[in-house]
Amino acid sequence: MLTARTRLARNLLYRLNLAALDLPMNTLIKAAEVWLPTPDRSLLEFGGGLFGAATGFGASSRAMCFGRGEGLPGRAWFDGRPIVLKQFEGSYFRRADAAREAGFTCAIALPVFLGDTMTAVVVLFCGGTNAHDNAHDGAVELWRNNARVTSDMTLVDGYFGGSTADEFESLTRDTYLPRGSGLPGMAWQKGAAVLIDDLGQAGKFLRADSAAEAGINRGLAFPCSTPGTDAYVLALLSTTQTPIAKRIECWAPDDSRQGLQRVFGFCESAGPLRASEGGTVLAGAIGKAFASGVPVINDAASSEPGCVGSSAKAAGLQSLIALPVVADGAVSEVVALYF
Repeated sequence: MLTARTRLARNLLYRLNLAALDLPMNTLIKAAEVWLPTPDRSLLEFGGGLFGAATGFGASSRAMCFGRGEGLPGRAWFDGRPIVLKQFEGSYFRRADAAREAGFTCAIALPVFLGDTMTAVVVLFCGGTNAHDNAHDGAVELWRNNARVTSDMTLVDGYFGGSTADEFESLTRDTYLPRGSGLPGMAWQKGAAVLIDDLGQAGKFLRADSAAEAGINRGLAFPCSTPGTDAYVLALLSTTQTPIAKRIECWAPDDSRQGLQRVFGFCESAGPLRASEGGTVLAGAIGKAFASGVPVINDAASSEPGCVGSSAKAAGLQSLIALPVVADGAVSEVVALYF
């Protein structure tokens, strides 16, 4: 069993080696795309994407559209709930060959609902070849509460990367989370995104010891909107080697409700970001996502207006996706993931 000191030393050594090799950061989320309903709501059309090195996969995606129930975006639309898909071959996923060539091993489809109206489907892709043999991919977990069955949240499905994650996966599948308990339970109770910088903090993450053995050190969870009564929460868990994204931020209305201020943030180059320190957002991808309830992608993060763009430029961030978080049928905040 690894001690906390051993884990810290290993993580520091990894960072030094990474800097020496001048390698790009390997994030848990490898690609993201947004699918938008046509005006007659008969199809989903490509609404933007971030594909990194997976240019071939991006080209195949831009030329596609999906009917209700067709492909992964169409299935999430039809089912009206998030989906974690870990097997592309032989499934309803229509771009299996391109996904295999890109090295993707998992996809998460997140439909966004304002009441009963679906505004978009976001698809996030994980996996891919890791340049470091000892590196772990982290984990993606989808949790649900079905009040007709239990008062707790249970795991719907998840992606668990790395050979040492088997014990963590087994424990997770047997876990029941009361409202407000653990990272997913906290997001469920608050109806808002929750970020824990250090999952080893006592009392905040119930599976801390097992997570540490799998190299998992940070977690982001946020509620997923659906037209039904079941509550869903997506949890993204990262390792030092494979952060969720290069920067994570959450923006919510300020006291005047005339703009958005940062609630929390963490940047892999700058560390924790203070609440409200980022100034006020009125426009740009984050402002548009809040106003419309539609996820927004910007592949030139430095072009964002005001503090968002200048901060992204200073940190060397290239792109972002702004994800609206919905509570009681309206957008309550926006989670921004930078790459």
